[in-house]
Amino acid sequence: MSNFIHIEPVLPSQDIKRDIVWHKKHTGFEFVFGDAMYAGLKRDDLCLHLQWHADTADDPLLGGSVIKIFVKDIAPLVDEFVERGTIKRDKLRMNTRWGTHEFGFFDLNKNALFIVQDI
Repeated sequence: MSNFIHIEPVLPSQDIKRDIVWHKKHTGFEFVFGDAMYAGLKRDDLCLHLQWHADTADDPLLGGSVIKIFVKDIAPLVDEFVERGTIKRDKLRMNTRWGTHEFGFFDLNKNALFIVQDI
């Protein structure tokens, strides 16, 4: 029996307030807690955290983080994210070689977020 409960990815951010607004508009994740250095966002039973980085040699922003959010039915989410202006419908990749339907996009810090349905 697994002892794992859930996972909460922490994405680097250059501007927490800006990114909270972006996520609400483009992903539907809502602000739950935080300040200018660290924040938690939630949608349904999923959480994302944002952590501020100065983007200096001592505190690099990095970017390039990737998260995959697995869903039961991707169709309504494609419609929602097209309506939000987050993606264009042609970003949906159906029947990938690895057995998924999926679409992805980048946030303002170049973190990649993928919505994935196993098929």
